[in-house]
Amino acid sequence: MKSSASKIQLTGYDALFQTSGPAEVNDNLVQEVPLSELFPFKNHPFQVRDDEAMQKTVESIARSGVLSPGIVRPRQEGGYEIIAGHRRKRGSELAGKATMPVLVRTLDDDEATIIMVDSNLQREKILPSEKAFAYKMKLEALKHQGQRRDLTLERGVPKLPARERIALEAGESCGLAITRYIALTKLIRPLLVLVDEDKLSFSTAADYISALTAQEQTNLVSVMDKLNLIPSKGQLVKIKQHSKDGTLTPTVIEALLKAEHPAAVQVVLKQTRLRQYFPQTYTAQQMEEVIVSLLETWKIQHL
Repeated sequence: MKSSASKIQLTGYDALFQTSGPAEVNDNLVQEVPLSELFPFKNHPFQVRDDEAMQKTVESIARSGVLSPGIVRPRQEGGYEIIAGHRRKRGSELAGKATMPVLVRTLDDDEATIIMVDSNLQREKILPSEKAFAYKMKLEALKHQGQRRDLTLERGVPKLPARERIALEAGESCGLAITRYIALTKLIRPLLVLVDEDKLSFSTAADYISALTAQEQTNLVSVMDKLNLIPSKGQLVKIKQHSKDGTLTPTVIEALLKAEHPAAVQVVLKQTRLRQYFPQTYTAQQMEEVIVSLLETWKIQHL
């Protein structure tokens, strides 16, 4: 698809959502498009959850409609690909709407990816896995574009590398944080879920587990399930070294995990089981604090 980068200001995605009603927005007419003609962005890294926040979105749409139009681009197969507005589409479906207001843009793959990632990163609750795949997609798009945008008006100041630019625009500390997040995309699904559930440290998983092969990760998960424990950073350091040396077998993994936990017992409560007792907005840390508080009360009463 022919690029229209010369016509589109990618420096401010906020401008893409500004609207004062069903009139023109950035020289584009807001159109009401049937929901059946709106399709998700290819490999969309962000989950659309039917949580408490979605319920509020549904109530808002049912009451006032979609106030901010989505952004879409035409598909060769027909219909439109959603660039920004996946949650609004889902909210419209749940609210019983048949159409949704959108801005139809002509964007190439790289432009569309950058806008898609930037618009979704403004959400309050984003899982590490969502950031991981989103940052990877944006990095690949920036590199493919072969251009770097100068983020300062000072003359003579070098332009930021792609990873530093992503970090700055996403509010991350530095380019290393982006590198770590992208490393999470190398994890097999069971391990990535543990990171999302705060059972595995984000930095530990990125620095050590991501260096293992898929088969070694599968073996690690099997041993973790067998022993019912989460490996410590020290254990993972040794596991990574054995992997580097080519000596990491299931037997070695089990020996390493048992070595520092000779009699350790760890209770793992699945998030799906815990969620029924807590508001959807509660983080893993908040749930843990409530559980510990209840256990302290039980201890006083029974011990």
